[in-house]
Amino acid sequence: MELPVLGQAPAEEPRAPILGIDLGTTNSLVAVFQHGAPRVLTGEDGSTSIPSVVSFPRDGAPLVGAAARERARIDPARTIHSAKRLVGRGVKDLGAQAATLPYRVVDAEDREMVLIDLGDRKVSPQEVSAQVLLECRRRAAVALKLEPAELTRAVVTVPAYFDDAQRQATRRAAKLAGLDVMRIVNEPTAAALAYGLDRKGAQRVVVYDLGGGTFDVSVLELEDGVFRVLSTAGDTGLGGDDFDRAILVHAAARIREAHGVDVLADPGARTAMRMAAERTKIALSTAESAEFRYHDAEAGIAWREDIDWRQFQQWIAPLVQRTLDLSAGALADAGMKPEDVDEIVLVGGSTRVPLVKAAVAGLFSRPAHDEIDPDQVVALGAAVQAGVLGGQVRDALLLDVTPLSLGIETAEGAVSKLIQRNAAIPAESTEGFTTFVEGQTAVKFNVVQGERELAKDNRSLGEFTLRGIPPMAAGLPRIGVRFRLDADGVLRVKAKEERSGTEAEIEVRPKHGLTDEEVERMLADAWSHAEEDMVERQRVDLRSRIEVVLGAVRRHLDTAHERLEPAALERLQEAVEDAADAGAVAEPARLKGLLDELEDAAYPLAERLMEAVASDAVKDRKVEELLPPTENQR
Repeated sequence: MELPVLGQAPAEEPRAPILGIDLGTTNSLVAVFQHGAPRVLTGEDGSTSIPSVVSFPRDGAPLVGAAARERARIDPARTIHSAKRLVGRGVKDLGAQAATLPYRVVDAEDREMVLIDLGDRKVSPQEVSAQVLLECRRRAAVALKLEPAELTRAVVTVPAYFDDAQRQATRRAAKLAGLDVMRIVNEPTAAALAYGLDRKGAQRVVVYDLGGGTFDVSVLELEDGVFRVLSTAGDTGLGGDDFDRAILVHAAARIREAHGVDVLADPGARTAMRMAAERTKIALSTAESAEFRYHDAEAGIAWREDIDWRQFQQWIAPLVQRTLDLSAGALADAGMKPEDVDEIVLVGGSTRVPLVKAAVAGLFSRPAHDEIDPDQVVALGAAVQAGVLGGQVRDALLLDVTPLSLGIETAEGAVSKLIQRNAAIPAESTEGFTTFVEGQTAVKFNVVQGERELAKDNRSLGEFTLRGIPPMAAGLPRIGVRFRLDADGVLRVKAKEERSGTEAEIEVRPKHGLTDEEVERMLADAWSHAEEDMVERQRVDLRSRIEVVLGAVRRHLDTAHERLEPAALERLQEAVEDAADAGAVAEPARLKGLLDELEDAAYPLAERLMEAVASDAVKDRKVEELLPPTENQR
């Protein structure tokens, strides 16, 4: 008899499962736990991942995923990627990263919260993330043959090093997408769940997670189905995006030397350069060299350069070293050495880079687990946790930790830490305070997160005031402040003056997030415009795809006139003329017809272009160079 992969599924599973969502910097995935195992849900095109990219056209509903990524070429300033790096942060937190973004970021007028300036309006990173989560929900509904309204519960993963502001911002993004977050799970813990390492007996595991925008390392102790996180460390501003940026910066400098043009000054060029750099990085994961290509006909730039894997390794070596230093720090916090570790798990697409694999193997003197697709492992783990909450998995328990200390600023500007870094959560702690001014009737508290001793050197999560304290001499009031950190790592604070019984209970509202009123307004707008937004989204998606095909055809009209048969050329010209008027067409069905006709009419041109590429590839080469190698040559 074959046992289920994890736990034991009941005879009848709920019709609408809890979704497991990996909300990633570069790509996002949605998974479910069904029939005793987790599985990632695929789209209509068979893809498992959804690009975490959202485009906001001026004349319609947002585009998400692959359609948005395509639109980045023609509308970079309104196409947002890597929003996860912006969630729960202010502009000053971004540092030099802001200069390489193709879109403009500003702080909100009344708080330190990044907003993306689209020109005619501003959107928050939470709104961008909400669109990605909506697409995850839509994909799940199609794959499971359910209505989106039936899928309202989710487990969402975040980097272990996300602070309170970033976790709360993630919850608000999910709320905007109509999802109730049942549990926020640290990504490394999710990876351990996916590997089922809890069923291998007592052991210590390191999860090394290098994604597109963040790095996390966690040390876990697994015993009798219980996951206990001993320590965690990481950097929410370090990931594969930085590998891309290393190639981008190098290429931009070479182009500036050769052409005297700063390509990074133009948002469209920045987007094209970033995508070219990403392609080069991916190619270097399996080849010793890769060609970086960038073309800008208007600027007269046709740049090609071979990037050697040794060059690439040299550029990213300091970044990889930072991950090793953080890993060593996490081990030290857990009171361990590399040789004490039983298993190492690689997570995140950036771990495919050979230097990363080699560096991790070198640190621990053994290769790491990478049997499960590193891009899918977190989503699969989220689905396992969803199975735990749904009652389908009964043999796993998570005990996460808080990544940074939480405390209160004292009157002297120091920090009184109530919950220490790496404390197991849920956690609770109480400390007493008093007044320093005669007759003081209110006390203002500044809640901070970080490891520095002075409040100004840490991150302020928010402020609140306890009012109604009876006037007393300084030092007489006894104020108990209780910190309660729930299972999702979300902080709630209660303050009570013991002598009078005056108290206030507050969920800390970070300075870097949306207010309740803003969330409610956005939800009301979404519900009231749901149907028209869906039609508008189809309309904008189809128009965007028509624009992309039109652009490609127009760039090769000379070839069309030279190489197409008269009938094929005439059909193509008519299709181009009809498609050029797509902006005036409102019906999605009519737009789909225009797109289909344009693509069909352009097919002969695509064939001629491919023939030209093939011809160039064999030009000036001997026949024997084109033949596959014989067994002896191999």
